[in-house]
Amino acid sequence: MSILDNLATLAATTGLAELTWGNVVMILVGCALLYLAIAKGFEPLLLAPIGFGCVLANLPLTGIMDEGGLLRYLYFGVEHEIFPPLIFLGVGAMTDFGPLLANPSTILLGAAAQFGVFVSLLGAELLGFNIREAASIGIIGGADGPTAIYLTMKLAPHLLGPIAVAAYSYMSLVPLIQPPIMRALTTPKERQVVMEQLRPVSKAERILFPIVSTVTVSLLLPPIAPLLGMLMLGNLLRESGVTERLSKTAQNELINIITIFLATSVGATMNAESFLNAQTIKIILLGLVAFAGGTASGVLLGKVMYVLSGGKVNPLIGSAGVSAVPMAARVSQVVGQRENPGNFLLMHAMGPNVAGVIGTAVAAGVMLALLQ
Repeated sequence: MSILDNLATLAATTGLAELTWGNVVMILVGCALLYLAIAKGFEPLLLAPIGFGCVLANLPLTGIMDEGGLLRYLYFGVEHEIFPPLIFLGVGAMTDFGPLLANPSTILLGAAAQFGVFVSLLGAELLGFNIREAASIGIIGGADGPTAIYLTMKLAPHLLGPIAVAAYSYMSLVPLIQPPIMRALTTPKERQVVMEQLRPVSKAERILFPIVSTVTVSLLLPPIAPLLGMLMLGNLLRESGVTERLSKTAQNELINIITIFLATSVGATMNAESFLNAQTIKIILLGLVAFAGGTASGVLLGKVMYVLSGGKVNPLIGSAGVSAVPMAARVSQVVGQRENPGNFLLMHAMGPNVAGVIGTAVAAGVMLALLQ
């Protein structure tokens, strides 16, 4: 065999020989996600591993997502709904439920923000998706990646790639998507409202809340117990005062490790064959409708509360009803402070923000109870 024949044989065994235009497009998509994460700082902890996972999945002949491949093993934790509840454990440990307990009425704002979920669900059905697929698409509106993954793996696992990417992408774009909607639906006077300081929350309230919430919601909606239970366990570890080591582990090492595994394996589902189609474009657009709808409905209920309270509630905190914690609350703070530099809405916005996490989980539980 000549040297040229040997070179030809070698060339045939490289990934270049199997590279398709679809692979190239998806590698560029992965690079775009990496650019947003690294250069623009949009949710880098999520978008960086998702983008790199996308690049890896579209390199031919690596076998990285084949049976026995590295990411296929990591994907086990996604496929069997292990990683999303563990993410919630960390989120619960990092989250202060005090603002919600200090002002329980803000749970209504978290509930209102779920309106976008059901609007998008109906839209997905009109576009030809079946009810289980439509429910999985609609949950994007909650801006809660773990819940979106959890629900999709149970109802429409073949749509995991585009749904997970849409959910995490819109979470990362909260500072760009929400402010125009917030300003369009409120007046300068409303945005300038300075809210009264929240009352102190006792330690007993903080400890009882995760226990009572878990028992109550899990009895009403058993399918959502893994997510909500882990969220509340994390919060109990935070608030009990006797499990500081466990709380710190959940907040740091555990959630960081699981985030790497979850995001990289989700990115690896973005192969050209399953991602480059009209269905994916519909999902991305419906996700935007869901997210925008959730933001708008939260702000509109905030306006109602502004009127009923005699001007004591700033409607901007309604936008934090989506469950992108704590980014959505920070956006409420930033938009409010632009109108009134002396305005501090962050802690007030954390109430609906935390309620949004619970609300999205409850919405997912309702869908699972009805459709599973």
